[in-house]
Amino acid sequence: MARPKNRPHARRRSTGAAPAASGSGRKWVWILGSVIVGGGVIALGLLSGSQSRTASAAVRDPVEIALGAELYSASCAVCHGSDLEGTDTGPPFLNTIYAPNHHADEAFQRAVLGGVVPHHWNYGIMAPVDGFDRDEVAVIVEFVRSEQEAAGIIRDPSHP
Repeated sequence: MARPKNRPHARRRSTGAAPAASGSGRKWVWILGSVIVGGGVIALGLLSGSQSRTASAAVRDPVEIALGAELYSASCAVCHGSDLEGTDTGPPFLNTIYAPNHHADEAFQRAVLGGVVPHHWNYGIMAPVDGFDRDEVAVIVEFVRSEQEAAGIIRDPSHP
């Protein structure tokens, strides 16, 4: 007995595989996949952004902090205060204005090595400080940043 060639009503045997998606089915798979992936990327971006805003202190080298404290005490404290709270002749470093997102480490380098005209305070011009190199200024900044972090000064919320 011959089998009919066209049997639209015939049942297929199950092979265990899912049926192939139709054209519109594939479209929905792409849309759903894009939404999931895009949502994940956005969520990761938000999480990483909130972490950078609330992240606590970086791991700092205690030897560098101690050296920075010595250099600060010998050369900076007279104007900026032994407690980093400022004096009549220099501004406080324990202020959000000096948080890393407002005054980066390079701002300290430039102030010490090249001097600076004040733009937040009325203390007068800071002349360059003789006898320092970039490495020494970096350990002073390491000390200042560690003190800021201990005081909860991580970022200036008013500055992007």
